[in-house]
Amino acid sequence: MCPPAAAACAALAALLCGRLVAVAGGLSLNNRPVIGILAQENLEGDITAEGSSYIAASYVKYLEGAGARVVPVRINRTNEEYVEIFNSINGLLLPGGDVDLQKSQFSKVAKIFYDLAIKANDASDYFPIWGTCQGLQQLTVLTSNKNLLTLTDTKAVALPLMFAQGAQNSRLFKSFPKDLLHSLAVENITSNFHSWSLSLQNYSRNAKLKRFYRVLTTNSDGKKEFVSTVEAYRYPFYAVQWHPEKSPFEWVDKPGMIHSVTAVRASFYTASFFISEAMKSQHRFSSPSVEEKALIYNYSPVYKGLYSIFIQNYYFS
Repeated sequence: MCPPAAAACAALAALLCGRLVAVAGGLSLNNRPVIGILAQENLEGDITAEGSSYIAASYVKYLEGAGARVVPVRINRTNEEYVEIFNSINGLLLPGGDVDLQKSQFSKVAKIFYDLAIKANDASDYFPIWGTCQGLQQLTVLTSNKNLLTLTDTKAVALPLMFAQGAQNSRLFKSFPKDLLHSLAVENITSNFHSWSLSLQNYSRNAKLKRFYRVLTTNSDGKKEFVSTVEAYRYPFYAVQWHPEKSPFEWVDKPGMIHSVTAVRASFYTASFFISEAMKSQHRFSSPSVEEKALIYNYSPVYKGLYSIFIQNYYFS
């Protein structure tokens, strides 16, 4: 097994080699990717003082730490505004949370971007989507047109990933160092903070989900096996039920919060992969001034305290 440093160098070399091949093949990569993060309803706290919607700052740091800039995608905007944002950004992240996956503004806007991404990719206009926790669940609802989730005992627990056959050679995982893949398979380093999951049984029984998504990993709460990592067959859509952004950026002292070296490395490699996908998108803002006004830098994160599940949040009216 390669030492971590050697494995990281090998993975980086493979990634750079892939980028060079892409450029040689005529695909011009975008080295200034901008990724949208979808805000969601603020269901707790003083909405008047803070804002009616929010984005946890850990998701912003997660993407920035691997080389992207972030635009908040706010809820309660017009369809025209969403189309303009879609044509300006290079990918979308659907974060974790606790909103209704069929009736919330979060779900409404997620569907708009999902439909736009399907249409764009079908027209060879590359646009990736990443879902984390609630984001994975939302994607399964959008694809199947049903809520097929079931309760699991996974509110605050760290688990190893159970890799499906051949999953380590998937688009998502093939650039990960082998020692990191081994750690993900044997160590309790993926943070789970969810009450609902897509059981492997429900996935297997739904033809739309089986045709659309390849299951890369599963987990179990001891009674039910559930889907924990997927990638779409035809589209650059990826999702995890676990939380790679928490290990480096969230510090509430709860079971399931893992800050080990391997957990932090897993966080970086997932973000780096998604950003490498976003670099294939050629979307651009109409002007530098429009881009500047859209970026998350125009907002200030609010510190919520060491005992908050999110250390910092961005709030929007």
